[in-house]
Amino acid sequence: MNKVTILGLGYIGLPTAAMLASKDVHVHGVDINEGVVETINKGEVHFHEPDLERMVSDAVEKKLLVASLEPQQSEIYLIVVPTPFNDKKEPDISFVLDAASNISEFLKEDDLIIIESTSPVGTTEKVKNLVEVKRPDLRNKLNFAYCPERVLPGNIMYELINNDRVVGGLTKQATEMASEFYELFVEGEIHKTDAKTAEMCKLVENSSRDVQIAFANELSLICEKAGINVWELIDLANKHPRVNILKPGAGVGGHCIAVDPYFILSDYPLESQLIAKAREINNYKSFWVAEKITEARKSFEIEHGRKPKLALMGLAFKPNVDDLRESPAKYIVQKVIQDMQDEDVYIVEPNIESHNIFKLTDYAEATASADIIAYLVAHDEFKSIKLNSNQIELNFCGV
Repeated sequence: MNKVTILGLGYIGLPTAAMLASKDVHVHGVDINEGVVETINKGEVHFHEPDLERMVSDAVEKKLLVASLEPQQSEIYLIVVPTPFNDKKEPDISFVLDAASNISEFLKEDDLIIIESTSPVGTTEKVKNLVEVKRPDLRNKLNFAYCPERVLPGNIMYELINNDRVVGGLTKQATEMASEFYELFVEGEIHKTDAKTAEMCKLVENSSRDVQIAFANELSLICEKAGINVWELIDLANKHPRVNILKPGAGVGGHCIAVDPYFILSDYPLESQLIAKAREINNYKSFWVAEKITEARKSFEIEHGRKPKLALMGLAFKPNVDDLRESPAKYIVQKVIQDMQDEDVYIVEPNIESHNIFKLTDYAEATASADIIAYLVAHDEFKSIKLNSNQIELNFCGV
């Protein structure tokens, strides 16, 4: 294998590029953001991920990784671009199709095109059809496969190697070729299937987790009304050998669990009743949390005759990361401060240095000054905070 082209150098594309380069594979990385390209070519990274900057720096120094705004001819092409959804919660695969269109002029017989972007069922077939319209000379002479990523931010470099992968091609040959490619760096098991099953597998994995979290979040709503400590309840219920209830939180965020169920709902609205309800519950939980904080503020003002100082703890979508994508905590903060007038509010996110909208405060300063401390994300830094008896704690994430 001489060269791999990776289209999209974000949270998945860049770690994959660095991992391949560490196996002495020449990688040509493509991104539409000129700043991202310049950063990578200096051996630096544009987001934090343990070990990533060291590996990128080493790959660039050895000239095994080069970033560019334009594709180059390769043998294997990985499409790892975003697949957002629109206002109607319908998936937008235009970035995937644009990436396929951009590489079409460079393709040659027997090349392998792998899609890793989260996509609706049938996307791999659509990519094939688009490419063959542009390159009719290569009809049925290319290999198309789908392989969903399944890594956890904060542990991506380890999980790229050790997690099992599901690989599905439009043909058996494509499946075999894609499997051989991932064997270059994956030590987990590679499970072979067809493209549609691989596409659905990614969506089902995260929809399943969304449903499980929705059960925990619904329990928290019930327990609050019943006057029961939900954390104690779940701990006791989980003593049953066949029960494993997750912990509730302030909602569900990130670019997977909060998004992927809509890919199924969009295509199968009548059949996806449980998945739809889980999305509804998890979205409502964030609204509920914001309302509870607002109620606590107003109750404090009535009792003490002054407005409280409020600390909102966490903006990231999950503990101990700097990723704010689809974050319920960010939504809650926005909703709470919309209702505030001339009140002191401290917004805390220890994993980022600054935010373009919110003024951030150090967590120690915020908790020392605030009357009400609302925990939205269970960052490690928050677990050692000691409050005094006059402070009100709102614990929405099990800190």
